[in-house]
Amino acid sequence: MVKEGKYIYCIIGTNQDRYFGSIGVGGKGDEVLTIGYDDLGMGMVVSNHPLTQIDVNRENMLAHEKVIEKVMEEFDSVLPVRYGTIASNADEIRNLLDRRYREFKNLLRDMNHKIELGVKGLWENMDIVFKEIIEENKKIKKAKEEIKNLEEKISIQSKIEIGKMVDDALQKKKEKETQCIIDVLQKAYVDIKRNKTVSDEMFMNASFLVDRGREKEFDNIMDDLNEEYKNRVKFKYTGPLPVFNFTNIVIYPEAWEK
Repeated sequence: MVKEGKYIYCIIGTNQDRYFGSIGVGGKGDEVLTIGYDDLGMGMVVSNHPLTQIDVNRENMLAHEKVIEKVMEEFDSVLPVRYGTIASNADEIRNLLDRRYREFKNLLRDMNHKIELGVKGLWENMDIVFKEIIEENKKIKKAKEEIKNLEEKISIQSKIEIGKMVDDALQKKKEKETQCIIDVLQKAYVDIKRNKTVSDEMFMNASFLVDRGREKEFDNIMDDLNEEYKNRVKFKYTGPLPVFNFTNIVIYPEAWEK
């Protein structure tokens, strides 16, 4: 029979008992509650889970995130722990809190009253964007005209080189447009994490660390940006979220191994 362990979701600044519902990872309705350390003023939010590697699937990952979001409704400072982290028992959790007390305490202070907001920017019409790139780059424009006039004589290698020039110009355009938006948002956030874009259309993918008291200000700026970039850019604005991009604590080198 597989031994039961304690699946860890996050760390919070209380040693008092809390119950967050039967919403644990694994779909069995396991209770989510806290295990604290009396002298440290902090605890870990956990649920029971077998001491085996947890499946990495959408259902489990969403459950992990939803528990942390539920905790955020009650606590201003929440430190997410990496998905799939399982401790052997409650004593091991208390030992972890004791051993890494200063690290966790400092992070709780830094993340106090903070949330994460996500902004993705996607160009609405790539034909327009590519036309702008050609007009803005004389070298590309000249090469395109040569292809048009000498289509049959242009080598495959030349076409590849032109494609690379266009791609390089696209990346620079993404960077420039992203920076313009970040500059507008700058006064409303504490920190930023720029993530990878996943298509030509997506020029921006960023996470912002924002003080809860300035969330409305950030919202208002996003409303203004939506109006300013109307018919050119579609923004995907998400949050408030746990601060995954700014502190995702690793308890073990491998999430489920001791």
